[in-house]
Amino acid sequence: VGPVVGVLFGALLLVILTLAGCEKLGIGGASSKTSEPQDDRGPPPIPSVLAKPAEPRAPLVDAGGRPISFAPIVQASDASVATVRTVVREGNRRGDGFGTAFVYDPDGFLLTNHHVIDHAIDITVGFTDGRQMPAKVVGSDRRTDVAVIKVEATGLPVLPLGDSDKIAVGDWVVAIGNPFGLAHTVSAGILSAKGRTDRDVQGLDPAGYFNFLQTDASINPGNSGGPLLNLSGEVVGINTAIRANANSIGFAIPINMVKQLLPLLLRDGKIRRSAIGVVVAQLPRDQASRLGSPNLKGVWVKAVQGAGPAASAGIEVDDVIVSFDGNPVEDPNALRFFASIFGVGRTATVKVSRGGKDLEFKVTLSELPEQDE
Repeated sequence: VGPVVGVLFGALLLVILTLAGCEKLGIGGASSKTSEPQDDRGPPPIPSVLAKPAEPRAPLVDAGGRPISFAPIVQASDASVATVRTVVREGNRRGDGFGTAFVYDPDGFLLTNHHVIDHAIDITVGFTDGRQMPAKVVGSDRRTDVAVIKVEATGLPVLPLGDSDKIAVGDWVVAIGNPFGLAHTVSAGILSAKGRTDRDVQGLDPAGYFNFLQTDASINPGNSGGPLLNLSGEVVGINTAIRANANSIGFAIPINMVKQLLPLLLRDGKIRRSAIGVVVAQLPRDQASRLGSPNLKGVWVKAVQGAGPAASAGIEVDDVIVSFDGNPVEDPNALRFFASIFGVGRTATVKVSRGGKDLEFKVTLSELPEQDE
């Protein structure tokens, strides 16, 4: 009997304690307390999943320690990117425009596209800290669609200018801009191609100088003038154009081309172009052997301007120009650009192949008339 009584007594005691606990919690019994008792058990133990850092994920690309996220690039760059709003007057028409620019010099100098500020009578630049500043045009060039604007400020955060020759097709790129007025929109993609010209982008100035980078990072109206960044946060291009009726095909001006133009734009406010005085074409395969250039390097001289710089130096029809003042000439657009910014009255060393023989000429460039550009 004794053991049975002990078991019953223990069970009864357990029921009483359980009911007492339920009353304290307000979930059982006839009454509950109006104030909760203090819990002196201390903080709960941290689950093991939170007690140690998460295992690192594999990066987007595993070469060179490239980042898992584009966020660090954006956070470091966004303050240097500005919205551009313009009041435009063209003839009797007046309207508003918008685009993007970015600071490359802390003393208030920004880069953008010529078409963003073309015909503008008022330019306002806005930064991420809320400041709105009037800007003026320092220099602009319609043929390359590059412009420099300036605000009266110092100590601005800048974007470093990178090397667009080093970036490779397939590399990651990031675009920051103001598409459709949506300020500081970020998109990412890869470099899809290099060396795109006016043949690839519709609606450009036929007399322009183009050598675009192509990207699938989303670019829309309002992105114009914004930076295309590599994974080091360096500017490799200025976002400029899109392919109409296509998805994810955008174009940017290589920053190395811009760096060649900058000194001229800052000094003169425009590009005073020089000319070599030849008409050239891509070297066709069926003419390469006849011209003594079976390796297809260089451009074919199809015509020489009478009494022009090239003719005076001794360059002839059917010569193949392979370099201009140390720069390899791979296509007609390259020669046009090199010659156009070299400088009026300056003398360039031009190397040609003539019947398989390498020749070198000193060519003093003349000025290229505006209508001939």
